[in-house]
Amino acid sequence: MLRGLKPLSGYKVLARDGEIGKVHDFLFDEHRWTIRYLVVDTGKWISGRRVLISPEVVGEPQEEKQGIPVRLTREQVRSSPGIDMDLPLTRRRQRDLHRYYGWSSYWAGEEDAVLSLSPPTESPPPEQRGTGPSTEPPNEEQRVSLWSTREVIGYHLRAADGEIGHVDDFIAGDTDWIIRYMAVDTRNWLPGKRVLIVPEWIVSINRHDRKVLVNISREYVKHSPRYDPSVPLSREYEVRFYDYYKWPKYWI
Repeated sequence: MLRGLKPLSGYKVLARDGEIGKVHDFLFDEHRWTIRYLVVDTGKWISGRRVLISPEVVGEPQEEKQGIPVRLTREQVRSSPGIDMDLPLTRRRQRDLHRYYGWSSYWAGEEDAVLSLSPPTESPPPEQRGTGPSTEPPNEEQRVSLWSTREVIGYHLRAADGEIGHVDDFIAGDTDWIIRYMAVDTRNWLPGKRVLIVPEWIVSINRHDRKVLVNISREYVKHSPRYDPSVPLSREYEVRFYDYYKWPKYWI
């Protein structure tokens, strides 16, 4: 099932033997457009600490409980390697975390990538992403470029011929945690309308300007199917969306 990530913020995170905190944020990489970690605020349980949880151990969100189950125990989380969210998230820190929990290494095959929790100024265009040899040798202290959904929500989107709105949410599968859409609020241009953008159309994310550059026109967006976040995203809507843009359907 596809879900907006913003409504999941604040959901309780439920370990096998009790609550460990609440969802604070999601970290994703722009190369695979996949959620790599849930950031959990442990509140008063472990005062002043936030922990990272891999989707590998995350179950389907439970709306009736406003909770997300994880296949961990409270003691596992309590004893996990500390991750200071104010410091760069290096590959070494991730290795320690994954080794402790026994999680797989999602970065396998990407050892030469110089990827920061503080994102780069601007992302390379899609055709240049992940290609070519690294100019630096692999280094355990290399920072890993994971963007915060909490930060990017609110960034303005600029199409090829002008601005179209701002990022309102990310929509991802709640089993594979792949981001399928970016939801855009066009209120300053088309009052009352929200639209969807697929990640493949995103050319760059610029942190300093707080802008996302997309390679589609405003005219295309103007007449695109309206997205209503209060209604579950159906396959019927997706078919209309992809047919309108004449874009290959990801599920085929």
